[in-house]
Amino acid sequence: MARHRGSRGRTQNTSYLVAGLIVAVVVVGLIYVLGPFGADRGKAPNDLNGVYFETPDPPETDDNDVGIGFVPSEDEVEKTAELDGNDLKVDPLPDVQANPRAGELIAEAMAMLSGSPSRIIEARDMLNETLSMPMSLQQRMLVKDQLSKLAEQWLFSKTFYPQDKLCGSYEVQSGDKLSLIGKKFDVPYELLMEVNKIAKPEALRADQRIKVVNGPFHVKVYRSAFMMDVYLQGTYVKSFPVGLGASGRQTPLGLWHIKAGGKIPNALYTDPDTGKTIHPEDPEYPLGSRWMELEGLDENTKDKTGFGIHGTKDPSSIGKASSRGCVRLHNGDVIKVYNMLVPVKSLVKILE
Repeated sequence: MARHRGSRGRTQNTSYLVAGLIVAVVVVGLIYVLGPFGADRGKAPNDLNGVYFETPDPPETDDNDVGIGFVPSEDEVEKTAELDGNDLKVDPLPDVQANPRAGELIAEAMAMLSGSPSRIIEARDMLNETLSMPMSLQQRMLVKDQLSKLAEQWLFSKTFYPQDKLCGSYEVQSGDKLSLIGKKFDVPYELLMEVNKIAKPEALRADQRIKVVNGPFHVKVYRSAFMMDVYLQGTYVKSFPVGLGASGRQTPLGLWHIKAGGKIPNALYTDPDTGKTIHPEDPEYPLGSRWMELEGLDENTKDKTGFGIHGTKDPSSIGKASSRGCVRLHNGDVIKVYNMLVPVKSLVKILE
């Protein structure tokens, strides 16, 4: 990727000045960044990207259509189980001081966004590159906040950028189903519906050109921060606050994936202490609006069962260690995550 170059005098000083101003502004911006993690979360189980909608009927299914539209083959399961999670590398711990080089890249990316035309994809890739660098907490929060905002344009809208390798266009063929198109691109059909503003799966028509997303998405969960980061391949998309396992029932560290057939909108729940089965319509139902079962892939997780990602009937538990070991999300957030992750191919890495 081309880099902006100039003399190491006035141009470099200007870059430092801009970076410094950005870091200063982010202190005020923290209120905005952290705001969505407060009381407004979880109010609307069907709230996706701020838009209230009726949950659409699922597309027609056959024996190979479960959850997101398919059950992976045994070969796919075995192949994914061999992954070591290197594409989910841990972010470096933030430095106490701001990183000048990261500041330069942030300033350069911001200049791309303010230009005419705005170079959204180049700026996204440059900001994402900085996440692999040590930097201050303020810088890291600024980068993630900006990347999250950009995702509303390049990912969660119908807009397609020809130079973007993460999204593309697809001409619907006769006999196509959204579930099958989702399988082709390793994303759930629900995401394709949202991105293309398709109200019902049966509204899909031959010769229609739709936007597609080149998956899969992956997740990193930080126990110490009670935070989940979602990535499309290796590009940061969004963060969500989570609730995790209570003392003595800690959410196990290590590498997982979404279990084949493990995505269920309204799973029955059996209380492990009482053995009582609780239905989704029961006021005591604890799983919220979605359930995604996890399957372990490494030495620390492969023999552990019963863990998953789900919603909650208790929003106050988010940001706390209060679950039986599962990863809890606000109901609105778990729908967003459910609409991005696919069985087997979506990795989930639990980190300290």
